[in-house]
Amino acid sequence: MNKNAAPGRVDEEDEDHRRPPDELTRLLPNRLDSTPYLSADDPAVSPYNLWSVRVVRLATVVLTCLTFAFWVLLLVSLFMTPPGLHVRGSPFFAFGYASVAFMTLLVELAFFAVPSRSARMLTVASAVLLLADTIIILAVNKTRHEELWVGVAAALWATLMAIWAVAADRTVQWGKREEEERLTGRPETRRTLLEWSEVLLSSIALAIVTFAVFLITCTLILRAFDAHLAPPGGRYWVDDDKYQIHVYCHGNKTAPDGGKATTVLFEGGEDPVEFGLWQFADNAIRNGSINRYCFADRPGMAWSDTAPSPLSVSTASDILGEALSRAGEEGPWLLVSAGVGSLYSRVFSSRHREQVKGLLMIDPMHEDLLSRVGSPGRGFRLWFQGAISPLGLQRNLGALIRGRNAADRIWGRASYQSGSTIFAKLQESLVGNSLSKRDVIASRTIQDKNTPVVVISSGEQIRRDREWQDKQRDLTHLTNNLEDWDIVKDAPHRVWDTLRGRDMIERRLKKLARL
Repeated sequence: MNKNAAPGRVDEEDEDHRRPPDELTRLLPNRLDSTPYLSADDPAVSPYNLWSVRVVRLATVVLTCLTFAFWVLLLVSLFMTPPGLHVRGSPFFAFGYASVAFMTLLVELAFFAVPSRSARMLTVASAVLLLADTIIILAVNKTRHEELWVGVAAALWATLMAIWAVAADRTVQWGKREEEERLTGRPETRRTLLEWSEVLLSSIALAIVTFAVFLITCTLILRAFDAHLAPPGGRYWVDDDKYQIHVYCHGNKTAPDGGKATTVLFEGGEDPVEFGLWQFADNAIRNGSINRYCFADRPGMAWSDTAPSPLSVSTASDILGEALSRAGEEGPWLLVSAGVGSLYSRVFSSRHREQVKGLLMIDPMHEDLLSRVGSPGRGFRLWFQGAISPLGLQRNLGALIRGRNAADRIWGRASYQSGSTIFAKLQESLVGNSLSKRDVIASRTIQDKNTPVVVISSGEQIRRDREWQDKQRDLTHLTNNLEDWDIVKDAPHRVWDTLRGRDMIERRLKKLARL
């Protein structure tokens, strides 16, 4: 009771203390005249009491939503490329950077009120690596050409989000200390078991993110190193100068009789032409079986840029025709194709009937079997392989341990690990049993029935797959002018990998070239 108050009156302040709390009762002590301190474990001791911390958290939520929208947009672009989001290299790199930014912000939000030194150190390491990635992309002509603005923006955004996460963590740490000093009288150095668990979880999550960024940086350095290997031919702009296709030709344009030589146009199968068929073509010229040959890498394969999605067989064949025209190659053509590449050759043949002098198909894929190429399971596997391809798990180990060189990674035995190659196969899978199948069926109806055809089949494939044998037989009726159908005993799908297979292909090719 106040001594100066009149007798019989109750001090208002004392009465406030005795009054039960209601919605108007002050829960926190006044900043200016409060003297009693709270316990460090009191829920009222929180950095969220400061408006600056609340603003930072709100801004982090907004940035996370924007990053998620960007991530979804890049995910959609893998299946159908929106205008302006096409990249000429692997689109999985931009997707990977967006994933890193999104994961960094999610971890920051999940453990926002528990700042820690380990989390900041890991995030700083990520920011430094991401900044280095941005510099590499901009400094190397090839990576800058492939990533365009999308890859640069994704890498730069991931860098900025890592820096923001560090700044937000420091702000929360400051706010936490500020409120502890005000409400408890001293900064709290102890942590509860729950807080230590949160620190451990956030550190583990950020360590995984930082390690992933480190692997992406290694893969990007490998890409920059591979840029020194120049393509053997030329690269030509196609599709309204959106991307470039690699075309290589070798040999004499003039035949021994003085006329115009027929050019053998090779189309690779599951692998680029450079991986196996290129050596075979050079040997065929040295042996005098052919005078000249050309090949063009399909979009995303070897030295060719990737094309926007969707990419059907018909679109790829039109791209091939445009690239050959820009390279100054006019035929006449003798088409040699392998595996799934035979579908592209057949569509090309149907659209250039007068220029095509013959078709030689090596263990060709039939359009009725495109359900195998376009199966949902295969498509998901390719998407998953592409999503982790920026980590370069196999490519980096192959370079360090197995001695893989740039040629191996671009068109050789390790080319299937490239993000652009995986993306090309994903594009093939997405429309294999729909648009591409329709294109090939339509090409069969307009195919010149007088075109000479040779089919060379794998004995192993036929022995293992009865349906494959039936479809090989059906392809011998592609035109009314079947020259030969050979089944090479014990030869794999890549028939030219065996001596008997190479001899058979060269004999049939030589025969077709002289028709």
